[in-house]
Amino acid sequence: MSTRNFDKLFRPNSIALVGASETPGSVGSVLMHNLASSGFAGRIMPVNPHRSSVHSLPSFASIPELPEVPDLAIVAVKAPLVLETIRQLCEKGCRAAVVVSSGFGAADETDLVFQDVLDIAGSCLMRILGPNSMGFAAPHLKLNASFAARTPQAGGIALVSQSGAIINAMLDWAEEREIGFSHVVSLGDMSDVDFGDMLDFLAGDRRTRAIFLYAENITQAKKFMSAARIAARSRPVIVMKAGRSEAGSRAALSHTGVLAGSDLVYGAAFDRAGLLRVNKIEEVFEAAETLATGLRIRGDGLTVVTNGGAAGILAVDALEAYGGTLKPLDEETRSALDAVLPKGWSRANPIDILGDAGPERYRAVLDVLAERDGQGAVFAIHCPQAIVDPVAVAQELVRFKQDRRTLPLIANWLGARNGRSVREILTSGGIATFETPSKAVRAFTHLVRYQANQRDLIETPEAGIYISSFAIEAAHDLIASVLGEGRSVMTEPESKRLLEIFDIPTVRTVIATDADDAAAKAADIDGPIALKIVSPDIAHKSDHGGVRLDLRGPQAVREAAREMLDRIGRDLPEARILGLSVQPMAKTRDGLEVLAGIATDATFGPVVLFGRGGRAAEVIADRSVGFPPLNSALARRIVEKTRVARRLAGYGNVPAAPMGMIVDILVRLSEIAVHVPEIVELDINPLLVQGEAVLALDAHIAVRPVPKDADRLAIRPYPFALERAVDLKSGERFLMRPIRPDDENALAEMVAKTHAEDLRLRFMGPMKQMPHQMSARFSQIDYDREMAFVAVEPGVAYGTGEIFGVVRLIADPENEEAEYAVLVRSDMKGKGLGYALMNAILDYASQRGLKRVYGEILRENTNMIRMARNLGFEREGAEPGSDVAHVVFDVAKRERDASLETLGGA
Repeated sequence: MSTRNFDKLFRPNSIALVGASETPGSVGSVLMHNLASSGFAGRIMPVNPHRSSVHSLPSFASIPELPEVPDLAIVAVKAPLVLETIRQLCEKGCRAAVVVSSGFGAADETDLVFQDVLDIAGSCLMRILGPNSMGFAAPHLKLNASFAARTPQAGGIALVSQSGAIINAMLDWAEEREIGFSHVVSLGDMSDVDFGDMLDFLAGDRRTRAIFLYAENITQAKKFMSAARIAARSRPVIVMKAGRSEAGSRAALSHTGVLAGSDLVYGAAFDRAGLLRVNKIEEVFEAAETLATGLRIRGDGLTVVTNGGAAGILAVDALEAYGGTLKPLDEETRSALDAVLPKGWSRANPIDILGDAGPERYRAVLDVLAERDGQGAVFAIHCPQAIVDPVAVAQELVRFKQDRRTLPLIANWLGARNGRSVREILTSGGIATFETPSKAVRAFTHLVRYQANQRDLIETPEAGIYISSFAIEAAHDLIASVLGEGRSVMTEPESKRLLEIFDIPTVRTVIATDADDAAAKAADIDGPIALKIVSPDIAHKSDHGGVRLDLRGPQAVREAAREMLDRIGRDLPEARILGLSVQPMAKTRDGLEVLAGIATDATFGPVVLFGRGGRAAEVIADRSVGFPPLNSALARRIVEKTRVARRLAGYGNVPAAPMGMIVDILVRLSEIAVHVPEIVELDINPLLVQGEAVLALDAHIAVRPVPKDADRLAIRPYPFALERAVDLKSGERFLMRPIRPDDENALAEMVAKTHAEDLRLRFMGPMKQMPHQMSARFSQIDYDREMAFVAVEPGVAYGTGEIFGVVRLIADPENEEAEYAVLVRSDMKGKGLGYALMNAILDYASQRGLKRVYGEILRENTNMIRMARNLGFEREGAEPGSDVAHVVFDVAKRERDASLETLGGA
């Protein structure tokens, strides 16, 4: 998470092109031409040992001979020369380079290992874009530092791609439609600068209204997820992912491992980060057209207003195809439209306002719709008519938009006549416009999906479950015994024992040593019996006759056990047989078999999976995944994304399944993934949902040794280690702990109990209550980027009780400085709670390695300024006449003072 020296990389004042050339068609020549012709105002310095000038600019024989230190170097030399080139640039003082050279590989494939280049660059804090990059363009700077076929127009979309071919294709597509860009960046092999870095940079770029990523693969998943979540909160991030094959997952041992699938995991990652995924280039710009204009809707219904019935039918067909919703007209709206439309209008949605409709009729209809409930959006279609001026209609729509800003509006003008002028009028007026009804509708459904995902991400979860340290220790002991025997697969009884440790209900199972023992144990079971082989070497027992169901009585069990042992002895003579499991046969006739589990993705680490279960699971391929840590809201989303969720919701005379229990199991699996890193695969299949019960009938777990400090999770879980008890001078004791998503309601209640003046001083403006979107944002934090400690009563369960104070710290991507803010409930002031919270966050800042902590305080907030001074903050200069004081805390100085105090005490 670093954008160090990105100002040199993407906002340079001077550029050196090493490998500049005039050889027609060469990379060095194309780069030089693009640099020189784009209108860049800074200095361009070609480096070529054989020429005194390149493209009419003075050339320099070597890097040491450059007359000044370039902010940016573009390296376009052969691969064997790149290492020495970077070394010389470092010695010159250059801090950013684009390496377009290719031909590097892994250490066991070639002598040209790019890591050697990175080692040199790292020694001088140089940032590298590439290798194998086609460069970048910053149109607002009139800078084209790429060998793209064309220079993009300036605009508000940032394009970041691993593929140069995709960049060229998208620039062609965008030029025809007069779409502009804030940045166009070719990442190449992403040896240094990657998607995470670019998202951090673009999230702070005021010219970028929307971000588009073309990804072939993601590296450093945790970094990507953290940056993507931050970026998606401030602007739309659209992603297109290549390579949807799941072939790489086929080697997994369990059904769950096989069913995870890399593309399924990528999709879940994009959803969790709040990104919008599309599948085609044209969808990128359709989505950007709606999202980047700031268009927002409430509800998911679309109302179509058209002067041509056929065009309306096309829109409805497209809406159905893309899974959208046509909003029905209520009687009140229909009556209001009767008053402004001629007889013969459709009296339904689509609203056909007839072919002679002019600007006034469009406006009258839109005014009626704006005065109703305002749910969803309006799609205005205009078909060419000889008696109506299409430009005048477009102008009226813009005037309506200016008067009625709250009604979401998109448009399509059919016909080529006046097409460009109409598009310019609508676009400049803030109305998203599209070439066809189908494209407009698809863009609308993208908007609906994007906003639904954003809402899902801030849904208030139920109180989280608590996993005791005793359960975690018991699980580790069980796994240690398995690994100690040299095994990597737990037996079914061991797997069920682990599930029971975490309170996941399982069917009662006993282990028999042989056929006679199995018969004896079966005598204690009423009803039909299930018999299974117990072996660490047989993953799929049914495939080898290792499962017999619906056995009646001890004799049937004895005979089945003998047949099972004989067959496996013949077919799998090397398999270790540890016994036979005997269990009551679950009555599945009236139940539904689903699966749940944990899989480990090569890129993103552990994921929790849910889907249709039973032996048909692989054929039906109905599954969904999510990332730990999960709360109840996120777990529910995993279930809802599957087709089997519709059956779980109930139908006809079939009652709904106990969704709360299913969600609880997924959350517990998430906790297992977080706290038991040795588990690489966990498969509960089937998980029987029957009546009011949910029961694990079979389980399979694969384990391996994992270092304690292994960084496995794509999203940092709740940091238990940061919890600590604090005693105040008043004698009261509080628990200082990191905030959790299920603290949202308590946080909002704390704000509601705080005096209006205290809130004004904290938020620098009036606030009576904290709206859901803000309280969700403040409680669902990214522990990698920020920290918030809340003061609560000790011993109170998570998600319950009161919050008495909160302190927050938000770090920059460089992890060098962070801004703090603190709030204590009004009735708790004067007890030292504010000081306790501040000391906790300053300790955390030191632990995190920050250099400075700063804050902005209203000058009239004398109590806060006094506390900051007492804690060691110093005031820095502020703008003359400013109402705000800027205070800074030197974390390193605090550490030095503490060290000296320790030495003095010694």
